Amino acid sequence: MTAEVTFTTGGRLQTQGLRVEVPHLEVTEADLVRILVGSLGLRDVERVELTGVRTFAEPAAPGSPDPAPRLRFVELSHVITDGMTTYPGMAAPAITVHQSWEQSRPHYARGTEFSLDRIEMLGQTGTYLDAPRHRYDGGTDLAGMPLERLADLPAVVVRTAGSGRRAVTEADLEPLTVAGHAVLLHTGGDRGWGTPEYSVDAPYLTGEAAALLVERGAALVGIDSVNLDDAVPGGERPAHTVLLAAGIPVVEHLTGLENLPPHGARFTAAPPRITAFGTFPVRAYAQVPYYEPHDHTRSAGWQPS
Repeated sequence: MTAEVTFTTGGRLQTQGLRVEVPHLEVTEADLVRILVGSLGLRDVERVELTGVRTFAEPAAPGSPDPAPRLRFVELSHVITDGMTTYPGMAAPAITVHQSWEQSRPHYARGTEFSLDRIEMLGQTGTYLDAPRHRYDGGTDLAGMPLERLADLPAVVVRTAGSGRRAVTEADLEPLTVAGHAVLLHTGGDRGWGTPEYSVDAPYLTGEAAALLVERGAALVGIDSVNLDDAVPGGERPAHTVLLAAGIPVVEHLTGLENLPPHGARFTAAPPRITAFGTFPVRAYAQVPYYEPHDHTRSAGWQPS
């Protein structure tokens, strides 16, 4: 692989043909950056850009067991807090106490108490899922969404973060297998979360790219940006229009996609079963397999493609 490192001091370091041992084949780009910086003992690092990366497994010794696969969980949702801003200009959630522990005591035996909390919010709060009803009068609501579209989906991560461009296009999707997959767009748009800049020139999916995902049978589409579409005031929303017409749910305001491998993760984002509702927050997460290597078993590595 080739690595270009920029330091806070203004200096730069570039390496070519570098090979680094990693603990498992599903290592992420963020993992690799940490391993690289640590193994070289670098300090004052501002940014690391990697190109020409591929993974491979060295052959295991004859008769040695394969490493046992395990799972780690990766959070992909923003935390919902009182008064937070999700989509600039929309009402913030209000979290209040409906009944405190103290107020509940007269209703129970001595030493027993409970709190009841209340939240008032729009469906478009935090990280949320859009069902077809969000776009279409009479479309499938949250209660009607099948779990096969929401839970334990094989994920494919499309990375455009750091590319300097906003649009995720057909060219980004063309080489990928997406049928039955959650297609997660890692654009880097979540860096501006909670700031006025979050909605300015935000990344998005083109209508043509959305049509390609429908044609190839994607199960779900998610993005770490303020909107799946280019949210021009008064403009069209072709990605929402095409995907939701095909019954493909949309998850917006994801975060942490840099912690997922390009493929191999399982994605879940299931909202409550609410009728006559088209959008609601989800706790989106992924399960990522990794391996606990045993003595004399194969080890994973990175080298230039």
